[in-house]
Amino acid sequence: MMNTNDGSTDSRFSCFVFVLLFCIGTLHQWSGNRSYNLKSHSTQNDLPSVSNICQAIFRQSANLRSFLRTHSGEKPFEGHICRASFSDSGSLKSHLTVHSGKKTYKCDICQARFRQSETLKRHLRLHSGQKPFSCEKTFKCDICQACFSVSRYLKSHLQIHSGKKPFKCDVCQASFRQSGHLKSHLRTHSGEKPFKCDICHACFRSSGHLKSHLLRHSGEKPYKCDICLASFRQSSHFKDHLRIHCGEKTFKCDICQACFCTSGYLKSHLRTHSGEKKIKCDICQASFRQSSHLKDHLRIHSGEKPFKCDICQACFSLSRSLKRHLKTHS
Repeated sequence: MMNTNDGSTDSRFSCFVFVLLFCIGTLHQWSGNRSYNLKSHSTQNDLPSVSNICQAIFRQSANLRSFLRTHSGEKPFEGHICRASFSDSGSLKSHLTVHSGKKTYKCDICQARFRQSETLKRHLRLHSGQKPFSCEKTFKCDICQACFSVSRYLKSHLQIHSGKKPFKCDVCQASFRQSGHLKSHLRTHSGEKPFKCDICHACFRSSGHLKSHLLRHSGEKPYKCDICLASFRQSSHFKDHLRIHCGEKTFKCDICQACFCTSGYLKSHLRTHSGEKKIKCDICQASFRQSSHLKDHLRIHSGEKPFKCDICQACFSLSRSLKRHLKTHS
């Protein structure tokens, strides 16, 4: 301390010393905490975790541990209701919504409901037409050069070339390339239709059939032909349609060697050989080989005549009747 001329202590000097010591102590504490924090960011936990099997890289070791179960086949997370097992807790949580039946995510456009937010996001792209993913297809088939974005898609594709169908139905002995196709098929025997439309309450055996059905409510036909501008609800119908333009007829009848653009046309043709008429009218019990023939027939009962002549306004129940009529004007 500093003494004044009269022997008393200078209070200003004491205050200065106190403040200086306080600042030094605070600075030391801050620098210690800072070095601790820096250490917490520079430890090995922040280093990338790498799989020794396929060299996949992850930010966190927990993600690596979860991923390694895809190689080992380990599924430690088990559902308490149906005992289904999963490799990670997130997949188990997602699965449990199947049992609860809760569909908390709703589409504001067509009112369809979903269990998961990601499923809703994918659904919304049907309305918006958005296609945000331009992925590189790095997995290539050495046989037909087809490319895939995911290795498991390639594995599934290779079974087409091998002809292997390892998943067999115990009821009718039908075989399938994928377990999911077998599960869907088994519902044809059980009659189970677990996928329900929230709008009209129609039920379906597969989620794909439900998705296709929902487009009927929204009126959307997202698959458009660039040649004739025809639109389709399902990609399979679109692919069938494209064969009409290119003249491709890959479906061949083994009896008479006739060829067709679609499997549906071939199935319909095969009934001409078998004589089968499994499509029946509920009103008069008349039977038909094709559903389109039944539709034409039902107009006899309803009196509907949707085909109109633009010249004389005459109406007809069948398009071919209109065509015959038009010849009378020419």
